[in-house]
Amino acid sequence: MNSSSIGFMQGRLSPVINGKIQCFPTEFWEKEFPLATKIGINKMEWTIDYDGLYKNPLLTKQGQKHINQLVKLHNFKIPSLTGDCFMQMPFWKQTETTQRTKLINDFINICESCYKVNINLIVIPLVDNGSLENHKQKNDLISILLSKLDFIKKLDLQIVFETDLKPKDMYNFIKEFPEENFGINYDIGNSASLNYNPDEEFQYYGKCIKNVHIKDRTKGGTTVELGKGNANFK
Repeated sequence: MNSSSIGFMQGRLSPVINGKIQCFPTEFWEKEFPLATKIGINKMEWTIDYDGLYKNPLLTKQGQKHINQLVKLHNFKIPSLTGDCFMQMPFWKQTETTQRTKLINDFINICESCYKVNINLIVIPLVDNGSLENHKQKNDLISILLSKLDFIKKLDLQIVFETDLKPKDMYNFIKEFPEENFGINYDIGNSASLNYNPDEEFQYYGKCIKNVHIKDRTKGGTTVELGKGNANFK
């Protein structure tokens, strides 16, 4: 991996909002482009929350135009999006038909919006509120996404999952999807917090990893500065 492969998570160059370690920086998002360029980074992973979803510039025509202008102006790339909105309101857990349909339509709208600003990788977090708690939720998620496979292929999107599943369970889950358009987002800190063995993880599903979140966490704990947790960076 060289420096051109490394980007930053949107919001990390903005003031912290309401003590949250990660959320869309509503008032500061435009300023992050020149700030990142100044420190030699030209890649960003977009973040999107369910609260204010359709006010996010990614979901508006004017916003998409402005994003594309900023990308061109600063010689920037936004190759990926982390969909915290899916974790906050997981469509695979919603049992009420009308609400589930709405959440799936939100997913479709986000996919189409990503295509318009050349984002081709979408991270779906299956952790915290999005964690798969039973076989029904897992089967529903698989069924819903596979039913949208032609749509995903048409937009040339990659859907990657960040999960808290054990390595073997993660492998059994990801093999249900075609590898051309699906894969894994490997979060170094989350694995450290769950006390997973990186050698075992990569043995099971290393070839399926398409995106990596670099961070550190203590075992069973929260995010800390790099090097101060239990992540096995080597």
